[in-house]
Amino acid sequence: MSRIQACFAKLQAAGRKALIPYVTAGDPQPQMTVPLMHELVAAGANIIELGVPFSDPMADGPVIQLAMERALAHHVSLSNVLDMVREFRQRDSETPVVLMGYLNPVERMGYENFANAAVEAGVDGLLTVDLPPEESDEVIGLFRERGLDCIFLLSPTTTMSRAAKICARASGYVYYVSLKGVTGSSALNVDEVAARLEQLRSVTDLPIGVGFGIRDGASAAAVAGVADGVVVGSVLVNRIAENVDDLPAARAAIVAVISEMRAAMDR
Repeated sequence: MSRIQACFAKLQAAGRKALIPYVTAGDPQPQMTVPLMHELVAAGANIIELGVPFSDPMADGPVIQLAMERALAHHVSLSNVLDMVREFRQRDSETPVVLMGYLNPVERMGYENFANAAVEAGVDGLLTVDLPPEESDEVIGLFRERGLDCIFLLSPTTTMSRAAKICARASGYVYYVSLKGVTGSSALNVDEVAARLEQLRSVTDLPIGVGFGIRDGASAAAVAGVADGVVVGSVLVNRIAENVDDLPAARAAIVAVISEMRAAMDR
């Protein structure tokens, strides 16, 4: 059983839902990422999505685009991100880590080289926003042979026939984008999300995490009532942007958000 499977199984047995924070690796300073990952876990995170900096993050809104620019200003590469995961694993062998980003850095490293390096570092899964599921079979096969879960996005506009094909290729969990638009969008409608998840569960047994539009304890708790996991990103990255020159303050602000969400989800 993979770390991701074990995580969801443990949470389900306890009647709890996964809290999955996203942060961009290397933002605002490379030395902050690993300590922040540990603090996220201590505050109640169950899985960490670690963004791989990329120059053209087409699915991300301005908040995460700026985070990637801050990380790239320090020349944070995919190899550096793997080093961060390897350092994280020195103290934490249980919390799943999913790399989230775009295909270009992985393709440039080479699929096989990346898969081997990722597993060696302690990565559990990969979500590449711009890898079309229809063109992913060879890559998925290579990754699965090495124990890497391939996580795919589903959106409000994904047809059910295509959702079934995507879910058949996915492993670990699937990520439902709750809104039309980029990261940082607003106007989350939980009733619409609940109806859509009911449909999706007819085509997959995988856990479903929901992201985009989750900003506070109330919205996290509402989504946790219908989903298997709550993915939160832009609000955390915003806290970094607000404290970009004060790393302790940035970490404290992020921990406060995650602690509030965890408490609300568990109530």
